[in-house]
Amino acid sequence: QFPFGRRLPCDIYWHGVSFHDNDIFSGQVNKFPGMTEMVRKITLSRAVRTMQDLFPLEYNFYPRSWILPEEFPLFVDEVRMMKDSDPSWKPTFIVKPDGGCQGDGIYLIKDPSDIRLTGSVQSRPAVVQEYICKPLLVDKLKFDIRLYVLLKSLEPLEIYIAKDGLSRFCTEPYQEPTLKNLHQVFMHLTNYSLNIHSGNFIHSDNVNTGSKRTFSSILCRLSSRGADVKKLWSDIISLVIKTIIALTPELKVYYQSDIPAGKPGPTCFQILGFDILLMKNLKPMLLEVNANPSMRIEHEQELSPGVFENVPSPVDEEVKVAVIRDTLRLVDPQKKKRKDVQNPEREHIECCKNKVNVGYNYFLCYRCQTLEQVSEANEEPLDAGPGASGDCEGSPSPEAGLPSLCLKQVFPKYAKQFNYLRLVDRVAALFIRFLGVKGTTKLGPTGFRTFIRNCKLSNSNFSMASVDILYIDITRRWNSMGIDHKESGMCLQAFVEAFFCLAQKKYKALPLHEQVASLIEFCEYHLAALDEKRLVCGRG
Repeated sequence: QFPFGRRLPCDIYWHGVSFHDNDIFSGQVNKFPGMTEMVRKITLSRAVRTMQDLFPLEYNFYPRSWILPEEFPLFVDEVRMMKDSDPSWKPTFIVKPDGGCQGDGIYLIKDPSDIRLTGSVQSRPAVVQEYICKPLLVDKLKFDIRLYVLLKSLEPLEIYIAKDGLSRFCTEPYQEPTLKNLHQVFMHLTNYSLNIHSGNFIHSDNVNTGSKRTFSSILCRLSSRGADVKKLWSDIISLVIKTIIALTPELKVYYQSDIPAGKPGPTCFQILGFDILLMKNLKPMLLEVNANPSMRIEHEQELSPGVFENVPSPVDEEVKVAVIRDTLRLVDPQKKKRKDVQNPEREHIECCKNKVNVGYNYFLCYRCQTLEQVSEANEEPLDAGPGASGDCEGSPSPEAGLPSLCLKQVFPKYAKQFNYLRLVDRVAALFIRFLGVKGTTKLGPTGFRTFIRNCKLSNSNFSMASVDILYIDITRRWNSMGIDHKESGMCLQAFVEAFFCLAQKKYKALPLHEQVASLIEFCEYHLAALDEKRLVCGRG
């Protein structure tokens, strides 16, 4: 443990909270730059909403959300319209402070007028969401699932899901929200840090009972009732992959800022905690993503008034020890060295670390100027999930004494089913290309004009003066939302909005996702032609 950092090189750096050390030039770090910011409630909601605009059916696993205070008038208007169109609709909403954790500051309301706007929301922005009133109950109690997900790599994208997770229970029997029970947190909020203070909380030595259980014990119970557990796992895998696809564009902007391509720096991986609620019909709904999930395997027990002792928690130990152990196995640098010895083609793969996606699964390596196609021929259909056969990844011989991996690769294993969703990733690649100065996260007006020129997007109906007006209007609005005033310029979300606007102007008759895809291909085509021209000139 090095409280003040470490200058000597290491294979793996394990940071407590976030990626923060600019003096790491090699090895692997257990945090991605920007991840803590990306999974805050407002940023996550914005990222998912962008994907909902493009693919509404594929992203219907996230509750309808409004961002406070900026969208409060919109929230009021939309709720009024929905109530007018359906007088029988009796909604409940849940208000979550943006930077809150462990249930801090969360409360339920029945009407927009109940939001505590005086002071708190102005100084502490929040997300308000439709409350899921019909959750799946076990023993008449509401519960959620904490699943552990390893993001092993951003480029190429590599995702693993743990075979087991935790089920955290409320401690009072559930009833649908009414004005009388809205404030009963032990009935409505599943947060462990809240319910542990309930007199009904049960610490159990058995993973199948108590107020915290393994997710696998819940699956066994559902299976015994005839539920389709295979479909449930498939839906959860889909939810995780789609959520990470929503987060990766902005993560790549943070990554290139902290670890610029071509300079020495570490690679990153991170364990994320996905909080998922099952509805009565077994549809999984995403509640939130935690960048720093608790890895404690003990809990405090009060021996006498004011005297506490740390007691082992068998449920936490069973799930979390396996996640940490197998994360280290997957990022083990010795395993990488063994693979390099076995695979002489590794040299070319290392050379192509900074490959750029030029569309249609083709990648151009600027170092050796080769174009290669990523094969998807060996992909499998989405299977029954981490509990299915074939969970053991990698070569067993050096790890013969260890259990099979609890972490199952789901991407790129299922890339073929989800790659069509990665449109914003390709928009982010355009954004990064035109940032100009390494280490920045915002696009200046010159960079935006260069993007328009190089992609041949200006014409008689869309002059460069119109381009400047578009840039100024969108950038000013996003900056007024209080998003990162450290740098001036256009952030990625603003660029995405501008890109969608350009796509709608150019391809009027198509649905939005086809408009965006068409404009991406149009831009990539012109940029590839420009790169080829520069390459020929360079050779000349």
